[in-house]
Amino acid sequence: MKTLTELLRHLTRPGVVELALISGRAPMVKTALGAFEALDETALTQPRLHVMLQTLVGEARATSISDKPSQWALRLEGVGPVVVGALLRGDVLNVRVIRTEPEQAGAPAPRAPAPAPTAPPAPAAPSAPAAPSAPAAPSRPAAPAGLSPKPARGVQILPTEKNTPEPPAQQPEPPPPAAAEPVVEEPKAPRLVVRPESARNLTMLLEDARTVGASDLHVVAGRPPLFRLVGELLPHGDPLPPDAVETMLLPHVPARLRPVLDREGSCDFSLDLGESGRFRVNVTRQRTGYKGCFRLISRQIPTLESLGLPVDIAKATHHHQGLIVVTGPSGHGKTSTLAAIVDRINCETTHHVLTVEDPVEFLHPRRRALMSQREVGTHTKTFASALKGSLREDPDVILVGELRDTETVRMALAASETGHLLISTMNTPSAAKTIDRLIDLFPPADQAQVRMTLASSLRLIVSQRLLPSADRQSMVAAAELLPGSVALGNLIRDNKTYQIPSLQQRGKSLGIVRFDDSLADLVRSGKTTLEIAKAYAESPDELEAMVTGKRPGAPPEGAQSPDGAKQLLSKMGNLLNRKSA
Repeated sequence: MKTLTELLRHLTRPGVVELALISGRAPMVKTALGAFEALDETALTQPRLHVMLQTLVGEARATSISDKPSQWALRLEGVGPVVVGALLRGDVLNVRVIRTEPEQAGAPAPRAPAPAPTAPPAPAAPSAPAAPSAPAAPSRPAAPAGLSPKPARGVQILPTEKNTPEPPAQQPEPPPPAAAEPVVEEPKAPRLVVRPESARNLTMLLEDARTVGASDLHVVAGRPPLFRLVGELLPHGDPLPPDAVETMLLPHVPARLRPVLDREGSCDFSLDLGESGRFRVNVTRQRTGYKGCFRLISRQIPTLESLGLPVDIAKATHHHQGLIVVTGPSGHGKTSTLAAIVDRINCETTHHVLTVEDPVEFLHPRRRALMSQREVGTHTKTFASALKGSLREDPDVILVGELRDTETVRMALAASETGHLLISTMNTPSAAKTIDRLIDLFPPADQAQVRMTLASSLRLIVSQRLLPSADRQSMVAAAELLPGSVALGNLIRDNKTYQIPSLQQRGKSLGIVRFDDSLADLVRSGKTTLEIAKAYAESPDELEAMVTGKRPGAPPEGAQSPDGAKQLLSKMGNLLNRKSA
């Protein structure tokens, strides 16, 4: 069975004006003469056709189709502007892709035939084949109105030699076209650009994931390969059989982790494929078979400027001892921020930097500092044992990949008090909740001592999140900064962490940056929109007031509140009474 990319490539042939995809029938193209030509001998199944439609128009639109025709204007790379029509009647899914080309400015939008509302009829009598000579290139309808010239989500058509049109095969005539709905402009969305031959080759899939700028690649038995682009999982190709996924994944699992995978059902490791780059990998057994999740690691060490983070974060690295914690949800760039901080230390100081990671992700080159990178499971047994041994290795800076358990946190706090700068991460939603989590990890009898240690050793908490950019083509970072200070230390020591939000409200002079303030700056600079930012804000109404300059709940301009109107009427009545008197 041909892939969607291979089928769409036929729209670039001379004389082809439409691609007809109907579940239960072979894919066909329609020529300018009105004849239909089969492209494959295998009939399309409804699940496979639904995946193709989802790749073209997105998951939300693909799941919203019904027995009423739906239509969208798109631009496919290598094909140009097209109109996609879809209709679902019973168990039959009809999808039409019609290529359009602009003729003149201001031309009206074409109405592409949407799939018919009835099931495909029985095969008609065979018609005589058309002459083999290619007809003159027909004039095509104008491009849909409002179609953006910038490529939107699409499937890349790889450059190939133009094939001369063959005589149309004897095929049954598809259902007649029905009236179409108005054309809906395609919103800007991430593009899925992959090679059709890469669906069964893991190395090629990882290369394509890096090419399109995906953050993750999911290879799951029974599902097509999934690329995470700007927070969305987009499928490509056909569903992968369980045996194919097992063949793709297991050869890359290190021998030391094979017993762990068999015993516990999952394992984590890093994968270095040379020119394809490095990846953080999780391989898991699940209901349909094996599943692999590949997190793409940048080839270059990021900087705070390239990540869009405040450069004030680098000020915390000037401390010779203390604790720096980078927090945020999983998958929101904490590891990249750690790498940027360590790279700043590596470039500017001659310190000994010791990292303990599970697994090692960014490989820091040899610069001014001495770098020692250790991997849990390969070079040390646990985070806690590595931290215990690190105190005898003369480090200046210790990086711990994640503060996961009480013993690791206990060793980290001890290291931050004994002349070391310790940097780590936690999966917490905000800076205030990070402090509560660090304290709550310990039993009540130890919490007073932990509060004293945190009050004196905490240097900075960075809480960050990634959100879509204004054009939804990339992600931008919003960061909350809570630097250590006397005021913050007093709140922690006195067990008044519930007052930290109040301190953040009035603490700009202390270098405090609230999360909503960071979102407001992103909106004002045009990096994201107010609607996107409000979905991530702690107080959406307050964020809107900061951006628009209107206080929350204020009536529109020119509108009077009920109490204000009553007061105005009362004043007018008093004035009239005085004049009449």
